[in-house]
Amino acid sequence: MIKIGFIGTGLMGLPMAINILKAGYSLKAFNRSKDKADPLKNHGGEISNTIKEAVSDSDFIITMLTDDTAIDDVMSSPDFSESLKTGATVIDMSSVKPSTATKHGNNLKSKKINYLDAPVSGGTIGAEEASLAIMVGGEQDVFNKASEILKTMGNPTLVGPIGSGQVSKLANQIIVGLTIGAVAEAVTLCEKAGADPVKMISALSGGWADSKILQTHGKRMVDKDFSPKGKTSTHLKDMNNILDCANNFNTHLPISNLVKEMYKTLVENGHGNKDHSSLYMEIERMNKK
Repeated sequence: MIKIGFIGTGLMGLPMAINILKAGYSLKAFNRSKDKADPLKNHGGEISNTIKEAVSDSDFIITMLTDDTAIDDVMSSPDFSESLKTGATVIDMSSVKPSTATKHGNNLKSKKINYLDAPVSGGTIGAEEASLAIMVGGEQDVFNKASEILKTMGNPTLVGPIGSGQVSKLANQIIVGLTIGAVAEAVTLCEKAGADPVKMISALSGGWADSKILQTHGKRMVDKDFSPKGKTSTHLKDMNNILDCANNFNTHLPISNLVKEMYKTLVENGHGNKDHSSLYMEIERMNKK
């Protein structure tokens, strides 16, 4: 039986690991806060006390962590790097800088360990429903061997060599972040001008402006429900990574920079743990000046 080690069972990682177990795979999980991994026991998962326990003898190791620092800490740890068996495949599904993915991918390859960077989009709902968009960077043969596992969590697509998955995720986050801003302005305009934003969202359904973000995030804005599905602080990290990547290629992304500054202000004002649809709140604040 294929053995999987899973590191990081937070808001996204937990339902992803559950779906792997539902597909019949053997899975050992490690999370720094052990209680966050405990629900996996109900699905046949094994909880590891250390990273070494989770990765030893695993054929595939999936990491789903918060940021570059967390990934660097794990992958530079001897408990991780020295416990991997030759020929194992590491799949990093976190959202990190493309340069971080390339660094770790090349390092693992030198140790005869396969690597894929495979960030996801779809939020907690997509993670629960196993409908995540999975953007994968790496070699075709490695992807082929991992594709059935990835399919238990969503829809994987190989988009290029190592690092390309992260570049595609940044492209995704440009579209998501800017669209959230557009929806927030549309809802705000309706509220200020006396049109019903709920009926506006309904009226736009099926037209060129329709999108999942309009339907889901627009409703959150109307309801003023910013309980976190995707955190503002996380999207700020993504916007910073977008601009860092663009800078590496002497590329200017002026609209992304504007949205990044808005998320930065939200986080500085204590809204980092709210849903990223709370960009609406920043537009609301600007209109109260």
